[in-house]
Amino acid sequence: MTPKKIPLRRCNGCGESKPKKELVRVVRAGDGTVSLDLTGKKPGRGAYVCPSAACLAKARKAGRIARALEVSIPEEIYDAMAAEIEKAGAQKGETHAG
Repeated sequence: MTPKKIPLRRCNGCGESKPKKELVRVVRAGDGTVSLDLTGKKPGRGAYVCPSAACLAKARKAGRIARALEVSIPEEIYDAMAAEIEKAGAQKGETHAG
């Protein structure tokens, strides 16, 4: 029996290819709004980034997420995404520690 194929995606921050489930999806909805998709199931055009503030900062500085989503992203959206990634990372850390 052949093993199940694991889909890989490239992080827009560090450029590493990782399994899709390890990355956070940034999605542009049909109306042009940009948000984080922690479940990976929202409809729209997606770009992937590692769940770390450093990778998001690299992608933000180089403009890679905006280019991948084909939309300009305001600074406050990036700030909200960084806060959401920090919050998600803290929650995961709490579940592993407890």
